Amino acid sequence: MSDTGGGHRAAAEAIRQALFERYSGKIESTVVDAFRASGFPFKYMPEVYPIIINYSRSSWGATYNFLDTPSRVKIATRGIYIAVEVGLKKMFRDNPADVIVCVHSVLTQPSLQAIQRMESRSPFIVVVTDLLTTHNFWYDPRSDRTLVPSQEAYDIAINAGLLPERVRVTGLPVHPRFSQPLEDRASARHELGWEPDLPVLLLVGGGEGMGPLYKTAQAINDVKQKCQLIIVAGRNKSLKEKLESSEWKHPVKIYGYVDDMARLMTAANVLITKAGPATISEACIAHLPMILYDAIPGQETGNVELVVKNDAGVFAPEPELVVQAVEAWLSEGEAGLQRRADNAAKIGKPNAVWDIADEIWQFAHQMPITRRRRLPTLLKQIAPTVKIPKIRLLD
Repeated sequence: MSDTGGGHRAAAEAIRQALFERYSGKIESTVVDAFRASGFPFKYMPEVYPIIINYSRSSWGATYNFLDTPSRVKIATRGIYIAVEVGLKKMFRDNPADVIVCVHSVLTQPSLQAIQRMESRSPFIVVVTDLLTTHNFWYDPRSDRTLVPSQEAYDIAINAGLLPERVRVTGLPVHPRFSQPLEDRASARHELGWEPDLPVLLLVGGGEGMGPLYKTAQAINDVKQKCQLIIVAGRNKSLKEKLESSEWKHPVKIYGYVDDMARLMTAANVLITKAGPATISEACIAHLPMILYDAIPGQETGNVELVVKNDAGVFAPEPELVVQAVEAWLSEGEAGLQRRADNAAKIGKPNAVWDIADEIWQFAHQMPITRRRRLPTLLKQIAPTVKIPKIRLLD
């Protein structure tokens, strides 16, 4: 994985926790930021990625769409591999494993290229962590198993040349606590210290607090109906400080990074968030309708489509549109919120992380894959023309 956005680490941690719970005491797991391990220049990607997304998103979207073909991905991967080859090979040597799991699209093909050069390699599993709009970077026919979140992603994988028997639709992995019976809303609010009777608007900007979260929060502050606002700023410390220094008309609680999102979602009535795949998947499992205020061009476009077409939420890409949606939803009352919550629940896949853990466990018990040695090209060309001399022995 790599900390380019919060979703990759969230997926890795969710899978690891499911393995620990399912196979307690029988497994060891290491989560590695492969970009950090790959050396210059990609070791700086966790810092560079939020800057690109916040300030150059149109260029990002154009590049994402331009590269989204199998042929262009191959060309791009060759360039990436030149830069990361030494670091990736060292990473695999330093972290020997019975199975390798990749949850980052750009790392899939370079990683497979690196381990293909080894005398023997462990099985390699790709867990796709985008929902519908899945980039061709994810798909490599050399992967031993590719686990995808949707039928749309499955179709893209097959078009990219993967064998059907090596692809499986599982859903997107979220933390096992979301698949456990959720406590009731009143108890969750009591434990969190929230107002028991006011509708809760939960505003989340992902693990890194990206996107126009502050402007959106300020706009929601002018909502006329009574409500309470819960804001999760993630690892963005400056954003959290800015929010804490602001004046609020409604009851507000502000959090940094949280590791118990299941409880927060259980206690809320509406989720207001960017269209991150992990957050959307968690909300669906928690039966929580969504107002999506932001989407990264290209990679999160399909996430918006999934929510809107299933009437589990709306897309409101401007703060004023968010306010309009909030006021409309609160004016409808509990019945409208419940209808959207039920629709969100229909597209949730709470068993996905367990199915993925079982696949990994199964592959972890397979024998290493031995590299097939190939005759040099020149030798293969001349071998058919070489005549083997016949020798007759005379006594």
